[in-house]
Amino acid sequence: MNDQIKQIAERLRGLRDVLELTSEDIARDCDISAEEYRLAETGDYDISVSMLQKIARTYNIALDALMFGEEPKMSSYFVTRAGKGTSIERTRAYKYQSLAAGFMNRTADPFIVTVEPKGDDEPIHYNHHNGQEFNLVLEGRMLINIEGKEIILNQGDSIYFNSKLPHGMKALDGKTVRFLAVIM
Repeated sequence: MNDQIKQIAERLRGLRDVLELTSEDIARDCDISAEEYRLAETGDYDISVSMLQKIARTYNIALDALMFGEEPKMSSYFVTRAGKGTSIERTRAYKYQSLAAGFMNRTADPFIVTVEPKGDDEPIHYNHHNGQEFNLVLEGRMLINIEGKEIILNQGDSIYFNSKLPHGMKALDGKTVRFLAVIM
């Protein structure tokens, strides 16, 4: 795993230490498996944004503090210039660029997500999280699978869905896909 994932793992361990909680406490409070949380703290595991969001919301801390190690400071507005959003590459296949990293107490987390193409035989990685999600394809074509239902989205297409349902996406046509994801 890359250095960014290892830094997130360190921040998770630090949060747990400060709150004087066990791994099991966090797993129970955030409705995630204890094993998944323990793996996240190792830095050798692909930590999902949805897991980080659950932890941030449960303990009333900024998602940015876990993802980027920075607290948001703005409360009236926050501008993100083109291509300048704080980014994290969770794996070689996914890159998240936060569009509101500096805004405090957000009720939604908007990202530009870049998905690199994978082989047809590689499985889709699924996740689920509380709330809802909106995706708008900016570039390319992608397959999104929501609880077994496969939907093809082309450039300009969007989808709004219950993110508690298992969902995952895959770039199509051997080309990179970029989409706006708003997690609420």
